[in-house]
Amino acid sequence: MCTVCGCSEGEARVGGQPLAGADAPHHHDHAHDHDGHAHDHAPAGAHHHYGTGPARAHAPGLSQSRMVQIEQDILGKNDGYARDNRRLFQQRGVLALNLVSSPGSGKTTLLTRTLTDLRDGLDLAVIEGDQETSLDADRIRATGVASVQVNTGKGCHLDAHMVGHAAADLDLRQGAVLFIENVGNLVCPAAFDLGEAHKVVILSVTEGEDKPLKYPDMFHAADLMLINKIDLLPHLDFDVGRCIDAAQRVNPGLQILQVSARSGAGLDAWYEWLRLQRAARLLGRAAPATA
Repeated sequence: MCTVCGCSEGEARVGGQPLAGADAPHHHDHAHDHDGHAHDHAPAGAHHHYGTGPARAHAPGLSQSRMVQIEQDILGKNDGYARDNRRLFQQRGVLALNLVSSPGSGKTTLLTRTLTDLRDGLDLAVIEGDQETSLDADRIRATGVASVQVNTGKGCHLDAHMVGHAAADLDLRQGAVLFIENVGNLVCPAAFDLGEAHKVVILSVTEGEDKPLKYPDMFHAADLMLINKIDLLPHLDFDVGRCIDAAQRVNPGLQILQVSARSGAGLDAWYEWLRLQRAARLLGRAAPATA
């Protein structure tokens, strides 16, 4: 997990420029024991679980206590930047949403459809996170909405320091909606607060309905799940009911909407959720749950 290896402190680029200071490139040594350790093949049904210790992860050469300390140090530093971001967003009445998903969920397509449909009635902005290229940011800018590209290099997620730098390059007006499209990954982004008001997890029907059980941290951290690409349901064996049940087992309070960026199905409910959250942010209170 990246909170153990520290990839969040590696080189990242905002708008093509490398971050400096605390996020400058660094090297970390990992001791490896390459002595022979032959072992017998495991019997059928064997199960190795490396998430049962206090750190809930494994890194060769590191004890569980050391891993916990590293994670606390990294997340503690990140949380300081996240508080600064959240304070800025709150002062300006900006609704910041952290969009998370697996690669290929249709996250960018859903976002560009949302921007196109809402740009005339709302002030919108986007921070786009990818390991490399500005392809998705270019798609977003084609809608007429301002976007800042953040490339994380080998990093597998955005962190609050990156988001703070990117937000400084945007003209975030009072009452704006800021979409932060995270790197496609259902693991590491769950641990990193960006200063957002809500995490929104997108799960497409081309994925397994058991994804929430396999990646529980992300679904537990989210406030809203969008089941995307429902226009494909007639062609798939995806069981929407099983998916919703799995998600609610992980997070009973999770709101769930079914949408299709291609057909437009369910988008009105998604847009209504956005408007409710924005209105609540302007009033400085939590929005009521939607059906």
